[in-house]
Amino acid sequence: MTYELVWFKRDLRWQDHAALANAAQCGPVRCMYVVEPTLWQQPDAALQHFEFVRESLQALDAELRLQGGRVEVHKGEVSDVLSRIWKEAPFRQLHSHQETGNGFTYARDLQVAGWCRHHGVAWHEYPQFGVVRALKNRNLWQAAWERHMAEPLCHVGELQFWQAGTATTSRLSVDAPSHMQAPAHLQHDPPLRQRGGRQLAMSTLQSFLHTRSMDYRGGISSPLSAPDACSRLSAYLAWGCISMREVVQLSRAQIAQLPPHAHRHRAGLTAFINRLYWHCHFIQKLESEPAIEWHNMHRGYDGLREDEFNQPYFDALKNARTGWPMVDACVTMLRETGWLNFRMRAMLVSVAAYPLWLHWRPVGEWLATQFLDYEPGIHWSQLQMQSGTTGINTTRVYNPIKQAQDHDPQGRFVRQWLPALQKVPDTWIFEPWLMPHALQTRTGVVVGQQIPQPLVELTSATRQAKEKLHRRRQADTVKAGKQSVIEKHASRKKWGNQNTSRRNSAKASPTGTHQLGFDF
Repeated sequence: MTYELVWFKRDLRWQDHAALANAAQCGPVRCMYVVEPTLWQQPDAALQHFEFVRESLQALDAELRLQGGRVEVHKGEVSDVLSRIWKEAPFRQLHSHQETGNGFTYARDLQVAGWCRHHGVAWHEYPQFGVVRALKNRNLWQAAWERHMAEPLCHVGELQFWQAGTATTSRLSVDAPSHMQAPAHLQHDPPLRQRGGRQLAMSTLQSFLHTRSMDYRGGISSPLSAPDACSRLSAYLAWGCISMREVVQLSRAQIAQLPPHAHRHRAGLTAFINRLYWHCHFIQKLESEPAIEWHNMHRGYDGLREDEFNQPYFDALKNARTGWPMVDACVTMLRETGWLNFRMRAMLVSVAAYPLWLHWRPVGEWLATQFLDYEPGIHWSQLQMQSGTTGINTTRVYNPIKQAQDHDPQGRFVRQWLPALQKVPDTWIFEPWLMPHALQTRTGVVVGQQIPQPLVELTSATRQAKEKLHRRRQADTVKAGKQSVIEKHASRKKWGNQNTSRRNSAKASPTGTHQLGFDF
């Protein structure tokens, strides 16, 4: 009996799953996930990503088993796996979601397309987000996003599963998700990270829609309030435990049900939906120009930082030893939880890019392994935007001392993640190197011993970095190349369509420089 093959990638759910729903309309389905050795050898892969995928696949597998099916876990490069499956039991068509991933997945998908052509197999790819493949004109993008989000959710319904014969199952090496083994070389699985699976995604969404979203506006900037005020859906969206369309539609439905006086709740959900729009806007940049994973979006900035990379500074940043308490506390939280709110992420990149003058690519590879919600399109676009190499965005420099004063005024966050500073008085908590030596001795916190000295003098190093960037920005060749970046990547979002006030609309830039970012 022939069948439809459904390939799960970063779409680990069974609801609003276009590939599964369309395959089911064509006949019996067979579901697979492929553990790709080369994919997990990429520098942006981490053990936490693998474990989150495994947990999510277990939840998916449990649901499909209730209907008489399962998710087969194969190991190998995808083209090789397809050849083995084809040899044992040919399938009619291949179904999957589109993926805007890293350079490896881009090349791998080209190989899969070649395999399908060679074998005469139709490969149907379905949009995962509001991202348009082969987009011809950015002016058309917003309308396409709205159309995708307004479409009815894909109803999977009752599934008919392909049943393997005895000979097939005896020759093919197939695992269940519960038996997946992480590659031995993978590292970093934060003990306090979120766990995978659709049920956890839905419970997180419901708690946000009904209660936590009331604190979204005003609560997402501080690392103290952000863990609750943010939706915490970013990992579930990145790995596809829940669909973007589901989240948008449920958020809009919740707004429609709110009473007239629920201004704070409505404002929070409206701001959240705007972030979902920007989520896809940034992924579209990588979809339209895959090279921005490696190269400056504006090539006029090539060579700005690449040849001056300071490895000891980078090592200190990764090990939470910069000497700036807010920076080191954020790195520690990220290491332990796999998550950090956007403003603190932007601050980390800013500190790396300006006072430490580190090129964004190595920093981005490290941060990709640290973020459980690593989404390549958002990640590399934001690394470049915060580093000033897009050529179209306002220079953003986050002072880690001011950020601490604004968002952790009593030093609670810093003390939580840097216990060595517990006894440092509030006056010195964000600049402990300024403490009188006698006070350092009395508190048992001697700068240079218990805690490090700052790597550089912050004010002068930042000023010098900005001067270097602005000199490059004023070059005639850099100015000349700006318009092409705007044409290809800048947003055309009409802010008035999202019920924002005239005052807020005026603050938003029509060229995509509005500050939105990594998480939701």
